[in-house]
Amino acid sequence: MRLVSIASGSSGNCIYIGSDKTHILIDAGISNRRIEKGLNEIGVKGSELDGVFVTHEHSDHIQGLGILARKYPVPIYGTKETLEEIASKASLGEYSKDLLRPILPDVDFYLGDLRIRPFRIDHDAANPVAYRVQNGKKSVAVVTDLGHYDQYVIDHLQGLDALLLEANHDVRMLESGPYPYRLKQRILSDYGHLSNENCGRLLNCILHDNLKNILLGHLSEKNNYEELAYETVCLEITQGETRYEAKDFSIAVASRGKLSEIVTL
Repeated sequence: MRLVSIASGSSGNCIYIGSDKTHILIDAGISNRRIEKGLNEIGVKGSELDGVFVTHEHSDHIQGLGILARKYPVPIYGTKETLEEIASKASLGEYSKDLLRPILPDVDFYLGDLRIRPFRIDHDAANPVAYRVQNGKKSVAVVTDLGHYDQYVIDHLQGLDALLLEANHDVRMLESGPYPYRLKQRILSDYGHLSNENCGRLLNCILHDNLKNILLGHLSEKNNYEELAYETVCLEITQGETRYEAKDFSIAVASRGKLSEIVTL
């Protein structure tokens, strides 16, 4: 199984997960041209996609869906409420609504040789989810747009081999930055986004010897930067109340403009 971030950030998100037989995207929040370019770089054609799994209906997660669905009749999976929001968006243009396939949180879904488990997250969207994907004995997860975490989220992230986890903002940069007060409060709320510090703290709850690769994703363009996210998360891990240090893991930042490293399990 492979995990690759084609793009991850406040301006657009698209993550590839696949095996030799099955190829899926988590979100399609960038242009179809960029999606296909990213897939081609890892040897996958757009026509080979078996499904797109949408976390929620915000534009940075769905803006490429319309063209993708018109060019390739790929099924689009999401919660019922998410799909209703997607179907109502005129900006996506015309495409077959028969491609919209509802899924349920905490109910495993099998597509090819991938076992996919959606699980609930708290974010200001209709009914958002994150995804855990298993192939054989290997498991990965993609978790962004997480206002906060609790034991439910921690439980769903146990025993992973690789993970893309949100490190959206630095709290001090956000508080002193140019955003309007209302937007700052939204981001900092329990239905907003996970800070660098809270990303590291969540990681401390799920670290184990076989977690080989960690990608930090969905960085804010205005309130974060790659080096800061990396250093803050590493510091939280090393100073956390576990036996681990950051150097025990492969930790990298997923870029908004280029492919991440290819995580192969």
